[in-house]
Amino acid sequence: MPFPIEQKLVIGVASSALFDLSESHQVYVQEGPEAYRGYQERHLDVLLGKGVAFPFIRRFLNINKYYPRQSPVEVVLFSRNSPETGLRVMRSIAHYGLDISRAAFMNGKSPYAYLPAFNASLFLSAHEEDVRSAIAVDYPAGLVLPSRIADDEDDVELRVAFDFDGVLADDESETVFKRNNDLGEFHAHETLHMARPHQPGPLAGMFQKLAMMQRLEDRAQRRDPDYRKIVRIAIITARSAPAHERVVTTLKSWGVSADETFFLGGMDKARVLSVFKPHIFFDDQLTHLKAAPGGTIPMVHVPFGIANRRTGAEDAGRPGIAA
Repeated sequence: MPFPIEQKLVIGVASSALFDLSESHQVYVQEGPEAYRGYQERHLDVLLGKGVAFPFIRRFLNINKYYPRQSPVEVVLFSRNSPETGLRVMRSIAHYGLDISRAAFMNGKSPYAYLPAFNASLFLSAHEEDVRSAIAVDYPAGLVLPSRIADDEDDVELRVAFDFDGVLADDESETVFKRNNDLGEFHAHETLHMARPHQPGPLAGMFQKLAMMQRLEDRAQRRDPDYRKIVRIAIITARSAPAHERVVTTLKSWGVSADETFFLGGMDKARVLSVFKPHIFFDDQLTHLKAAPGGTIPMVHVPFGIANRRTGAEDAGRPGIAA
């Protein structure tokens, strides 16, 4: 029996994250919406190149091939395009064999308001203001950052990595640290509250539903000892002892765990990322994301909490994107 959509792990993805729209976006920026529409219509049969989120989305959808009876995951396309200009995207989806049948075309408007209607646990986009608008109303979203695409089709495993504070958990502890930039105060706070779980952060729901995939795989492995798991989850955090205990407390209270957890004590995360090689990595700190090795690991910025508050001056002059 397939999972109803309320129980599925649903990811919403903008066409700007799934495909390389850089060329058509330049037409939009330089010549306007009408020229963009004409460009897409003239290039209707020209296949779009893979975008930064493509390797992650392809492997994510493959989960259903391993569990066809349950079909526990789904991807919904969210687009600022009209249905007419979005035809090229849908044809590219069909060409690559991606099982995406649901879509929302918004004719230039931001699609984030419809995330709850589709039970989306994540919205991926290359449009910064759409992502920030979603986060501002407590919807789970991430900004896909530019990188080179590396998609080894023989690699069937899906590897997902998360930062902890400001991503899986709220920003309570980061607020304590940033108040005086005092690591000692941060450790004292976390030691005092080590038995009290954190409140969920923006991607806690996604993490918990990925843990459901872990349970499906555990059952499959018990039935067949030769079954090879396809989903691997890591938490990569700058925390160290004694602040690690509250992470463990929080995950235990949620009834979930990661396959691998790294408490790096401020060490460069790139050292672990280069070994784990995630197909997507979520962090609320842009400084960590910019330190990525080689530029081939898909990085997603989650602009949540104190680490991402910005002034009105910083908001000025940010370009849009035809997503």
